[in-house]
Amino acid sequence: MKAVFDRRQWLHDPKHFMANGAILPNPEQPRRIEVLKAGAEAAGCVFAAPEDAGLAPIAALHSAEYLTFLQNIHARWRRIPGAGAEVIPNIHPAARTDGYPKSAVGQAGYHQADTACPIAEGTWEAAYWSAQSAITGADLIGGGERGAYVLSRPPGHHAFGDLAGGFCFLNNSGIAAQRLLDAGLRPTILDIDVHHGNGTQGIFYDRDDVLTVSIHADPARFYPFFWGHAQERGAGRGLGANLNLPLARGTGDDDYLDTLAVALRQVASFGTEVLVVALGLDASIDDPFQGLAITGDGFARIGAALAQTGLPVLFVQEGGYLSDSLGDNLTRVLTGFQEAL
Repeated sequence: MKAVFDRRQWLHDPKHFMANGAILPNPEQPRRIEVLKAGAEAAGCVFAAPEDAGLAPIAALHSAEYLTFLQNIHARWRRIPGAGAEVIPNIHPAARTDGYPKSAVGQAGYHQADTACPIAEGTWEAAYWSAQSAITGADLIGGGERGAYVLSRPPGHHAFGDLAGGFCFLNNSGIAAQRLLDAGLRPTILDIDVHHGNGTQGIFYDRDDVLTVSIHADPARFYPFFWGHAQERGAGRGLGANLNLPLARGTGDDDYLDTLAVALRQVASFGTEVLVVALGLDASIDDPFQGLAITGDGFARIGAALAQTGLPVLFVQEGGYLSDSLGDNLTRVLTGFQEAL
């Protein structure tokens, strides 16, 4: 299987995030790259660097105002007397229609949903090449590959069109889906991260040309809290083109696979021609977020079920944090997929 990664993705090295009022070490560490790359190579993946498709495929989903913010905010932030090393917001507007301030502090609050998306010196460059990796992966699938893996890091599925959040800055899976749509294919985004892909849902919520499906831990008491509930079905033209399948905390392999079967029936009914899998491995029983309880065997079964759709599949890396099984879980998904082809 062909795989894509750019070494500049190492440049994003966040030190902190805040949870439950405590400042903690950021779990979205660069070392995830090393573990995930080894896991993909153990499944037979051969990595290549992405092409630079420029800003246009990114700007197809993200506003120019937001992209300007991401490119410049760290340098602006460092000019604030006494500012911390990372851009972390401390105030937010009540609504997206509220005023747009000129200050770096105010714009950080406008464009960063939470305290889990700190922006440091290398963040923009890493996020840009993470997105370019997803674009190249989409081009591989558009060129006839039956499967490809993209090591996108930082991840992307919590990023809205003009809003970062949850370790995410550019919506890599959404950018890849749009690239495939522009190539004349009918894509579905299937998000299997333990956290709901709220940014992806927000971007496509009023559209009917991309189906968005998410299987995740019930957000009633789990991040991202405000999105991911079963009644969220889309709006306007997009009504019925968004499917959320929240699961009880601690759900294991068998119930998860039954839910995946429900998701894949909707994928088939949409007339899907290509499947973009937002591949979160944090549904693992070993993941530090402890949302779901999928084993290595379960991940292999997930990979096989995806292959059995008969669709070309682009795997775009989302979450999955450092644990003893992280790399093996990726190996099991990709091996399960390839063996079932």
